[in-house]
Parts: sequence; structure tokens; C-alpha cells
Amino acid sequence: MCNNIRRVNDMELKVRKFGNSLGVVLPKEVVSRLNTGDGKILHLSEVAGEGYRISPYDEEFQKKVAAAEDIMARFSDALHVLAK
Repeated sequence: MCNNIRRVNDMELKVRKFGNSLGVVLPKEVVSRLNTGDGKILHLSEVAGEGYRISPYDEEFQKKVAAAEDIMARFSDALHVLAK
């Protein structure tokens, strides 16, 4: 584990079966901090070398990410040359 990671509050979440799926129940404090609720979308992203991060879904940010990915795909050769 990286020594520069600042842990504020660790919580254990138990994986449970919900019908044919698996899920976790989020404590009330986590739901409040994520500004989420029943039926709302959360975003799960993998953080290199650290595991995963869960955050509120931000539709505007996701549109910007999609646009950036499109640009990177269309101009991958030029970006590769510029990266040298």
C-alpha cells in the first residue's frame, strides 16, 4: 500500500445476494455524502494501484469524458507523435 494515501474513514461493507445479483448496502452516512438515493446512479472507477472509487454520477462530466475519448480515438496517431 502506498504511504501517501490519507485514510479518513474506512468502512466494511458486506456483499449480499439480491435476487440473482450481488450488492452492498450503503450506510446512511455514505448515502448522504454521495448525495444519492434509491434509483440514482453511482459511478465506479478503477484507480491504478489503489482499487476502486465510487462517486456520484455526473452526467455533464460523463459527456466531457466521452468527447475526450472520441478525440483521443480519432487523433491517436497525432497524439502518439506529440507524446514523444
